[in-house]
Amino acid sequence: MSLADGASQHTPTTVRPPIDWKSGEMASRRASRYAADRRLQVYGMIAIAFALGFLAILLATLTFTGYRAFTQTMVTVDIDFSNADLDRANLMEANWRNVFRQAMLDDVGELSRAQQRDYFSMFTSSAPFLIRDQIIANPALLDGRATFKVPMSDPIDQLAKGQVNTSLPPDQRRVNDNQIELFKKLEASGAISQPFNWGLFLNSDSRFPELAGLAGAISGSFWLLLVCFLISFPVGIAAAIYLEEFAPRNRFTDLIEININNLAAVPSVVFGLLGLAVFLGWFGLPRSAPLVGGMVLALMTLPTIIIVTRAALTSVPSSIREAALGIGASKHEMIFHHVLPLAMPSILTGTIIGLAQALGETAPLLLIGMNAFITSPPAGVLEASTALPTQIYIWADSPERGFVARTSAAILVLLGFLVIMNGIAIFLRQRFERRW
Repeated sequence: MSLADGASQHTPTTVRPPIDWKSGEMASRRASRYAADRRLQVYGMIAIAFALGFLAILLATLTFTGYRAFTQTMVTVDIDFSNADLDRANLMEANWRNVFRQAMLDDVGELSRAQQRDYFSMFTSSAPFLIRDQIIANPALLDGRATFKVPMSDPIDQLAKGQVNTSLPPDQRRVNDNQIELFKKLEASGAISQPFNWGLFLNSDSRFPELAGLAGAISGSFWLLLVCFLISFPVGIAAAIYLEEFAPRNRFTDLIEININNLAAVPSVVFGLLGLAVFLGWFGLPRSAPLVGGMVLALMTLPTIIIVTRAALTSVPSSIREAALGIGASKHEMIFHHVLPLAMPSILTGTIIGLAQALGETAPLLLIGMNAFITSPPAGVLEASTALPTQIYIWADSPERGFVARTSAAILVLLGFLVIMNGIAIFLRQRFERRW
């Protein structure tokens, strides 16, 4: 007998019994695992339900508060210019206030002095000048009788929309009994209407809620995003290409990458302070200008574009690079003729998402002064302007009740722009993205 045979005789052999998959213990384990899977699914569904619920509450609150701003209470004014005491040789300096007052008095008859004071305070103070501007734009209206629609003042607008509790004592509401009676008389005559408030989009900011609009803020946001895109897009792509394709791997480039990742998480107010100190303090650029705001937002957007571009370049298969180099292309031609076009859909998607984030930033724009009261849209990047987020901030701080609805309406408009930009990003990704 050999040594190996003796070792085999003394080595115990452990034989595991076969697993009984139908036993009660295995059934209990399977039930436990399945229960854990179901609990995980339930937790996920609860989390999604909470998120959707809070989103629904937010949108419902904004809609319920802001939908009234999308209509405006208007009064129809019928003026017979053949009998109007009007200096036709100098329309800009003509007494339009008397023309308007006489036309409105014809609708209600004789009123006492106190009633006239209450009556004319029911209309926006700029009503005569709105009529004047329409006449200057179309002088043919002076040939006979013309009909105009002018906004009513904010308290009467709130009354028409059911926001005034008429059962309260007169000293606790902004509308007195004379105005309520006169409004009912105008309403009965058919002079009151509530059309869609195009002025919310076509008018600039005003101290009177019935005249305030978002034209200046929308125009300012456009110039902001234009400057931001023209700076951040080419610079971000160039930096990402260098870091991903050309830069050597050493401590210096590692430090740059770490700082880029950290800059993407820096609070926006820090960039606002940087713009205040550098662009306004050192460079002396004009305050409240879209150029400064766009440069600040470009600094915020650059890290996002660089990170997204590097990820898009990395996602292109190495076989594309090898094939391009194999047919004699230089590294420069390989990147710009083959790799970059394939990565561009993802780059554009990330850029649009970064611009959408920049569109909603408020803190840096406040620090560089883009919360000034601007009554006309900017015509360029060097003129003072506001933006949608700062306009919302200004209206939210206004004491007039009419600005409450306009604040919510402006938020809805801003959310609409964000949804459109994200929708464009999703479309570009699904339309042009290639799957490897």
